[in-house]
Amino acid sequence: TEGISFRIQTSAKGPLGADILLKLLFHLPIGYPSSLPNISVSSEQLTRTQCAAVKGRLLEEAERHFSQPMVHELILWIQQNLKHAVERAEASVCSGESTLSTDGPEEDGVWIALLHLDHMRAKGKYVKTIEKWCADLKLTGRLMFMGKMILILLQGDRRSIK
Repeated sequence: TEGISFRIQTSAKGPLGADILLKLLFHLPIGYPSSLPNISVSSEQLTRTQCAAVKGRLLEEAERHFSQPMVHELILWIQQNLKHAVERAEASVCSGESTLSTDGPEEDGVWIALLHLDHMRAKGKYVKTIEKWCADLKLTGRLMFMGKMILILLQGDRRSIK
């Protein structure tokens, strides 16, 4: 009832000509392609700012393909244009511009996420940081220690959860 989500891993040439592994998560809502997909971009070789810029450029490109199936086109586009998207992110950071997009599709309602932590070295510091983030993002949640397993259950606005 919520649509479909899937992850695609691909690589593309970065600014220095090196191959960069990208992990793209697409959530296609029920109305797709008449509504834009939600896209998440991650890469161990890019910074968060660069990933956010790549996501912004993908969403801009998605708007050009509105009402058409677009996932394949978006993947081809980022494979050909990753270098320029990353360079643009670096240029905007140097000039002090924000690369975070705030005009993407919003979905109302409460979202829930369950996170599994591998370990905690400084439990007190971790707990304080998690409490601060939850307060800042207006999330409610629970930190659960179950033997060696550490879980964080979060509930709140979708953007804050993300």
